[in-house]
Amino acid sequence: MEKQFKTKRITENDSWSLNFLYKNPLGRILLKGIIQPQLTKVVGFYLNSSLSKGMINRFIKKNNLQMGEYVPMSYTSFNHFFMREIKPAARALVYEECSLSAPCDGKVTVHSIDEKQTFKVKQSEYTLSELLDSTSLAEKWQGGCAVIFRLTPDDYHHYYFIDEGTISAHQKIAGVFHTVQPIAVHNQPVFSRNTREITVIETKNFGEILQIEVGALMVGKIKNEKTSGSCQRFEKKGWFEFGGSTVILLFQENKVKIDPEIWKNTENNLETLVKFGQVVGQKMEEIHE
Repeated sequence: MEKQFKTKRITENDSWSLNFLYKNPLGRILLKGIIQPQLTKVVGFYLNSSLSKGMINRFIKKNNLQMGEYVPMSYTSFNHFFMREIKPAARALVYEECSLSAPCDGKVTVHSIDEKQTFKVKQSEYTLSELLDSTSLAEKWQGGCAVIFRLTPDDYHHYYFIDEGTISAHQKIAGVFHTVQPIAVHNQPVFSRNTREITVIETKNFGEILQIEVGALMVGKIKNEKTSGSCQRFEKKGWFEFGGSTVILLFQENKVKIDPEIWKNTENNLETLVKFGQVVGQKMEEIHE
């Protein structure tokens, strides 16, 4: 079946405010305060209050949300709305064991992990030992790949397990809250500085993987439901509260083949738009040349 991937040009032509914060000397001074957890707690308090309900209709209109995809309910706050549940029929799930499906909605890029345990996203180089806060853990993924799902406000912000398996470790790493817009990702090692949670999973079909959730400006709070025990393909792992956020999957060498179109799009400075459950790759052993 021919794929119907859509793409988005990666550009740093963000809003005036983000350009000011990340590229102006005065803006960078202000940025140091904005990304601190203390401010996100204040914003979070407002977004969890009934006072924030007035934001909901404007947000729906601005982001052209298709509310027919979501379970209808009465929202008590903007954050309650942001964590809305999707109708099962709104996402097509593929249960073939050889298929790798997206764990969430998002804008996807894929990057090789080199012999130094690093991968590059434009100007930013990410060292796995810093990203994972572990040198020994980083060595396992040399020669593999990092698949990055960048969620924006129009996306469904719940994320899932990609395969049946067992959770062998889970870690929370405190950090700050940069935006995950390209202007930040391309100018700062955002993923290794932001607050994040790392789950090590021994999967049935893709070997040992890492699933990393990265929080972002302004709240981007990470809520994981399961941090130990067994997991199933498409079982809910957790969700993000308000704020752009990111899910990163790390695969070891020769375990998975990400769709060539996604590799090509990344090389051409394009993000590939996918929905939760959409096939983005295959188990390596199932590929016959």
